[in-house]
Amino acid sequence: MPTFVDALLRASQVAGNRTAVISEGHRYTHADIRSKCCRLASALKNKGVQPGDRVAILAANSVQYIECYLAIPAAGFIVVPLNTRHAEPELVYAVKDADAKVLLTDRDPGALRELFDTVVMIPDEYEALLEAADEAELGVDVTEDTLAGLFYTGGTTGAAKGVMLSHRNLIANSFHWMTVSPPTQDNVTLIMAPLFHAAGSNGVLSGIWSGSCQIPLAVFNPAVALDLIGEHKVTQTLGVPAMLAAISELQHTEPRDTSSLQMIAHGGSPIATEVVRRACEAFPTAEFLHVYGLTETSPLLTGLRDEQTLLDVDRGRSCGQSIIGVQVKIIDQGGNEMPSGEVGELVAKGPNIMKGYWRKPEQTKEVIQDGWFRSGDMGYMDDEGYVFLVDRAKDMIVSGGENVYCSEVEEALYKHPAVLEAAVFGIPDDEWGEAVHAVVVPREEIAPEELIDFCRKHIAGYKLPKAITFSDMELPKSGPGKVLKRELRAPFWEGHDRRVN
Repeated sequence: MPTFVDALLRASQVAGNRTAVISEGHRYTHADIRSKCCRLASALKNKGVQPGDRVAILAANSVQYIECYLAIPAAGFIVVPLNTRHAEPELVYAVKDADAKVLLTDRDPGALRELFDTVVMIPDEYEALLEAADEAELGVDVTEDTLAGLFYTGGTTGAAKGVMLSHRNLIANSFHWMTVSPPTQDNVTLIMAPLFHAAGSNGVLSGIWSGSCQIPLAVFNPAVALDLIGEHKVTQTLGVPAMLAAISELQHTEPRDTSSLQMIAHGGSPIATEVVRRACEAFPTAEFLHVYGLTETSPLLTGLRDEQTLLDVDRGRSCGQSIIGVQVKIIDQGGNEMPSGEVGELVAKGPNIMKGYWRKPEQTKEVIQDGWFRSGDMGYMDDEGYVFLVDRAKDMIVSGGENVYCSEVEEALYKHPAVLEAAVFGIPDDEWGEAVHAVVVPREEIAPEELIDFCRKHIAGYKLPKAITFSDMELPKSGPGKVLKRELRAPFWEGHDRRVN
């Protein structure tokens, strides 16, 4: 199977003079991108980076980010995209766990600086390094099994896990994406989601491979996104549901010319049908595509095309059929495949399934069994293989496209001396898909806002409870003493036909 370098080589050969990236008002051709990637590889080698070393990036979307995402794996190094929304302790954990040697960043690294041999500031130091470097040959001793990236995702025990994705994994995902979003050199893609997120980086390789144009949006802003769509005649974009809701609401009140849009994809978290309906009304020229997947699957597993035609039928609630090249099925607790319509756990198999969790062999064995990845998502299939998600086996909330593990939030709450008991779960939210909610049994009187501000010191902003309910009674528990979250959650989900919003 090809590696990252093959995408760069083809693009410079068949579309060398065509625009590859538009960033901050500047245009870069595919020949420019290949040259800069070769220079970045050389510059990192001059800094002592060896094959297999980890190189971290903490930055907003930019042309430099795209170059790092492509060049670091193409040179035989391992890219570690860090979540810019994470709190400092979370970033420190990921950096130490990955044992990254170099940090490329566009912000003050704070306490991270002392953890790296080298810190390179984007854009000035970065561009100066590339200017002074020769072009190195890419792809030397890089195979499809070479590790390309470590992508950190939350853990159910509070400790993040580094998802190991190889060249084979990410190249396969690129091919899978192109089966649901056919590539042409005339495509102009707006990258709305952050590139550290699977929703942001999902289409980067296929965009390069096809010789098309990509526009990274530095920080999501619905007005800027709509302006860019109109200015550059954007043909497609992908965002998490909160982004889709934001641009469609603004388009309804302050419309721009978005007639160039041919496809709008969304994924990363559950979405309400009414949000899709509003978006379809706002962007009538676009086909809507619902994609589902996980970081561990590189990420795509299923796709639902022409979603705009299905809003008033049952399949409009589906996340689609397995993408060509991927196998999915629904199993029971014993691993037996479930018949059509029966709820079980979704498992997947294919060349896109991760190599495993970095330095966590036991957790890897728990989720990859006989080549099948256990998603932890509960659902069922109809008689034509359309997948319907109904709940999650994992104790996880997906809010605005970001994974929030309840144990992480609970741990932060329990750090406050006023908290006797705490339980965290997701409740339906029209804007974010799900919102983080906490039920707390306090030891002493305390205001919800005070508790939320306290948690802000320990976890990222998107993980904070949107609201806290106080109880003067002990939390309901099962015989073994496990908190019965389903009883706490039930009142919030009344009137909903599934436990994934």
